[in-house]
Amino acid sequence: MPGGGSLEVLDGLLLIAALTYAAGILAARRRGRSWPAARAACWYAGLTVAAAASAGPAAAHGFVPHMAGHLLLGMAAPLLLVLAAPGTLALRALPVRRARRLSRAFSAWPVRILTHPAVAVVLAAGGLWLLYTTGLYPAMMHSPAIHLLVQAHVLGAGVLLTHAIVGVDPMTHRATPRVRAAALLVFMAAHGILAKYLYGHPPAGVSGPAGRTGAELMYYGGDLADLALVIVFCWQWYDPARFRVGARRPPRPWTLHDDARIGRLERIDAPQPGNQRP
Repeated sequence: MPGGGSLEVLDGLLLIAALTYAAGILAARRRGRSWPAARAACWYAGLTVAAAASAGPAAAHGFVPHMAGHLLLGMAAPLLLVLAAPGTLALRALPVRRARRLSRAFSAWPVRILTHPAVAVVLAAGGLWLLYTTGLYPAMMHSPAIHLLVQAHVLGAGVLLTHAIVGVDPMTHRATPRVRAAALLVFMAAHGILAKYLYGHPPAGVSGPAGRTGAELMYYGGDLADLALVIVFCWQWYDPARFRVGARRPPRPWTLHDDARIGRLERIDAPQPGNQRP
């Protein structure tokens, strides 16, 4: 197993992310802009999950603890981090001129390519296939540098995929819900097929029983993570205003009439002459 150097680097990056987010909240408040506590809770919960994946299961010996860390680092933590809307926080915290520059950077063509659902699926699913079906997995077990790069890719690709599917930060180039749903289905299929493949073909250096247990954990644990992603995606599709940071839900077009004798639903619009009762 690689030494603690790569783990210290990753933990240091997570600490910087925690401090930067806190500084963004303070800067936004100084500018008179509030920030939802639920978003901050998601950010720090995501960082905690990522740190647990690196310091706990991912740092332990064996394929099964490694797979548990993969699920935490590549699927659970990205969902929490994306729902924290760090991009929106940066726009609120920065001065107007810098916020405009950052907004233009979000719309640049490299960002458009990386955050497209198809590209995000290739990076996330393709990276996993490359990790477990080549000699990359045993190499990362003996090289701290490769171990750090793999962890960074797993977390980064997971964040890109989650942002492409259920991102809450403003995007001028967001794909349609049908494209995002198709990308999510493709990733779920690729993840499940890889788990079934590993059940019979564990990575080099992994014993048969450990490989089968790790593959089962990848399959069923991945289903739970995918279910959470599907729930968020469907809820956003049903009520997109709920996930906009600081946005208020629009008034509903229907309201219950206050007259108990009528007790019917009345539409809030101008009465039509042809529908008026004499």
